[in-house]
Amino acid sequence: MPPVAGVLLGTAQAGIRYTAREDVTMMAFPAGTTAAGVFTRNKCPGAPVEWCRDALRGGKARALVVTAGNSNVFTGRAGRETCERTAKAAAELAGCKPREVFLASTGVIGERLPTEKLTGALPALHVALRPDAWPEAARAILTTDTFPKGAVRKAMIGGEEVMIAGIAKGSGMIAPDMATMLCFAATDAKIPAVPLQGMLRRAVDLSFNRVTVDSDTSTSDTVLLFATGQAKHGRVPADGDPRLLRDFARALQDLMLDLALQVVRDGEGAQKLIRVEVTGAVSAKSAHRIAMSVANSPLVKTAVAGEDANWGRIVMAVGKAGEPADRDKLSVGVGGTWMAKDGGVVPGYDEAPVAAHMKGREVEIAVDLGLGRGKATAWTCDLTHGYIDINGSYRS
Repeated sequence: MPPVAGVLLGTAQAGIRYTAREDVTMMAFPAGTTAAGVFTRNKCPGAPVEWCRDALRGGKARALVVTAGNSNVFTGRAGRETCERTAKAAAELAGCKPREVFLASTGVIGERLPTEKLTGALPALHVALRPDAWPEAARAILTTDTFPKGAVRKAMIGGEEVMIAGIAKGSGMIAPDMATMLCFAATDAKIPAVPLQGMLRRAVDLSFNRVTVDSDTSTSDTVLLFATGQAKHGRVPADGDPRLLRDFARALQDLMLDLALQVVRDGEGAQKLIRVEVTGAVSAKSAHRIAMSVANSPLVKTAVAGEDANWGRIVMAVGKAGEPADRDKLSVGVGGTWMAKDGGVVPGYDEAPVAAHMKGREVEIAVDLGLGRGKATAWTCDLTHGYIDINGSYRS
């Protein structure tokens, strides 16, 4: 991953939970950097999420501190104090106000984060920050992930090229309804906070809000985007300019979808990526709910894991979504082969091509409601014994 002008990164070993591995990440940004963020809708959010929501009101950022191994969730006053002390320590190093420091944590819930270890690691970490440490940062934020996740895109603003880079972590407890676990992106574009926020929210709606691993919305879900303003393009109005920012918005959406799909591919114990395409619904919103119902179904996901072409489970998941559906107009297909149409099995249906498709690493499920023009896509993964093994021993 190439440097993004204005962004310095670094990692350190603080011993928060893990031993002999980097578990703290820091990013530093120049004065004038704008920020945007989208956070979990879970009603029991972690202290870092609450801190970021407040910090985002200022629209400015100078630093980001991320910890892995301890989520600082359900820790009460101690959790809030950890955020305050961490932000203060980072702000002194960055030469800014504490509310210009953003925080994120991931890991075990309900255990107090060892603040002294964290703040004690920051001075040396700050000194060692450099522009090319994106790969190290991508690895340091991981927990149960099996590989680091990063993506880069380029876009044009007013005839000038700008860069967007992002990293993400996530493997389990993924059904964001906002974002997923943790994702941090930065661009050298000079974009005011208001249009930056609007583009980020739209990009998240089209990416992280369309993926699920296990239907569980984390208490720590955070997506942050920072614009350093180092690029030389023309001025962007405070309220944005859709035509001027069209290519940037496209690139941002593409980057977020790339990262979201990497998360799904790395679902805990996952072997297969599943794409659920719904058409013919009464509305796009209805199609989205149906697609997520299919994607979240344990029976559908285990059928895919077992490579069992059981289309009845897909019908069940459509029907339980609570959205308009007519059994006698419903069609279901897998891998480009329609298995059922108009409420029954397709005459002469041959399961062989479907069975062959399901042996692959990517499985495509198609559902047509036959009721309207609403359509949506969702992505998920299969559900295997590996998921149980990982989560049954997560704290040990």
